This record gives sequence, C-alpha cells and structure tokens, in this order.
Amino acid sequence: MKLVLIRHTSVAVPKGVCYGQSDVDTTETFAEEAADVKKRLAGYSFDRVYASPLSRCMKLARFCGYDRPTVDPRLMEINFGEWEMKRFDEISDPRLQEWFDDYINVRATGGESSVDQRRRFESFLHDLKAEADEDETVAVFTHGGILIHALVMFAGQSYKDTLASHPPYGAIIELDI
Repeated sequence: MKLVLIRHTSVAVPKGVCYGQSDVDTTETFAEEAADVKKRLAGYSFDRVYASPLSRCMKLARFCGYDRPTVDPRLMEINFGEWEMKRFDEISDPRLQEWFDDYINVRATGGESSVDQRRRFESFLHDLKAEADEDETVAVFTHGGILIHALVMFAGQSYKDTLASHPPYGAIIELDI
C-alpha cells in the first residue's frame, strides 16, 4: 500500500506556543500554500482519503478536492494537555523539564507523550491495513507529529534526526507500507 501523508499548512499561532490538539486556524497565506499542495498532489489518484478532525487538516483536504475525507481522531496532533496554547517559555509546570529531557516517553501534564501519539497512529495503520488492499494509494491529511512517527517507522529515520529536520507545513511524504 502506498501511504501519502500530507501535513496541514502554516497556522496562525505565534512561534513557541504549544498548540497540539487545539483547533487553531491557518494563516492568511492558506490559499497560496494550499494551492502548492494541491498542485503537488495532482499526479495522485487516491483510493481512500483520511483526515484529522482538526480544521487545519479538513480545510486543506477540502481545498485539494476531497470534500468528504474519512475523519479519524487517531490522526490528531499530540495532546499537550494543560500546556495547550501556552508559550513554552511561560509554562511554570515543573514537569516541563522532565518532558524536555525525554519528550518521547514523558506525558505533558494532562496530555499525552509522543509514544501515546505513535500508538494512536499504529492503531490507525493496523485498521487501515485490515481494510485496504495492498495496491491501494491512501491519502492522510494530518500533522507534523504523525509524519515524524511515519518517517521513523517506515523510512528508517531516528527521532533525533527527524525532529532536527521537522517536516515543514504542507509537506507530502510518500511511503510504501
């Protein structure tokens, strides 16, 4: 199966703010960014289209011509819990340092860890593989965290390397799984 992961376009959130599962809007450059994504997707024919329920992913899917993607909450960004919509440098939670030291395994206060997000994605993939034929091409409009897990799981990249070159807004990653 060919899996085509598409990251949403840039968001109207200041840098350094934990926005994770908050349903934030896209920037004023959405139309331009989305047109570029749509152009890069033009060569694909998708058998199935999925999307995170967050509006930034749904908006891009619709712009690209997929008005009714299958919505799956397992494709959402990481849940930052009590840290959502706060600047990292303004969070006074003493657990923040624990998270910085081990962001893969440590949960944000009231939220989830990167491992939790990966398990959600693995559950989605398990169900997808059970439903889809091996020759299908599947589009997934999702978030940077999901793209990172996919690159680690299927492209042999490490978390350290993948996070250092985080997939940009509007990234399209094609993987054979």
